[in-house]
Amino acid sequence: MKRLLPLILFLSACADRSQMPPEQLGAGTFASYQCKQCHRVGYEGGDAGPDLTFAGVRKSKEFMALWLKDPAAWQPNTMMPNFHLNDDARANLAAYMASLKGELYRKGEAPWDKVKGDPVARGKELFLRVGCVTCHGREGKGGYLNNNVKGSTVPSLFKVKEGFSKEELINKMKIGVRYPAKEDPQGPEPHLWMPAWGEVLRPDELADLADYLISLYPPELEGSDDDW
Repeated sequence: MKRLLPLILFLSACADRSQMPPEQLGAGTFASYQCKQCHRVGYEGGDAGPDLTFAGVRKSKEFMALWLKDPAAWQPNTMMPNFHLNDDARANLAAYMASLKGELYRKGEAPWDKVKGDPVARGKELFLRVGCVTCHGREGKGGYLNNNVKGSTVPSLFKVKEGFSKEELINKMKIGVRYPAKEDPQGPEPHLWMPAWGEVLRPDELADLADYLISLYPPELEGSDDDW
């Protein structure tokens, strides 16, 4: 019996694992690969890579599985290594990240709420933490790739002041852009889109985020007649 005990324990562990949902299995993969060394989830983790607390709001499970297969194939200058995950591990990890909808920041004081009395600074923290930066780039300068869209990139935001009032910008962020215009009408849907941030962010958060985006407008263009 003593000789059989290790085998019984092993088979029991395998049976338990087979009953786990993909999100739970993916959380285990996330931990085993020490992803928190670079990525923050809630109040834990590093800042070398994007904050993933809202990952499931801004990216689909399908896109995340595609990204994990070969990050550099999607974004050549990425610092994200290719871990060469097998199909099951990659699918489970994508399912876990897709389950992250920002709830962890609602359990206590969100990082941006620690910024007092400065809407632009608070908006900047929101831009980083909810993950706008992962599509629109640092300071909204764009350059991140997308498929089947004009220019093959996500739009820059540093000149939104030319196209939107603060109220219009808030409303656009609130409702999102689920279906970006396709360059080839017969081609596939773009993998990246702007979610309806009004479903997860409060009105005051959207207002401060808009203040930050408007603040990105280059000072040298103030008062000019240049077209965007």
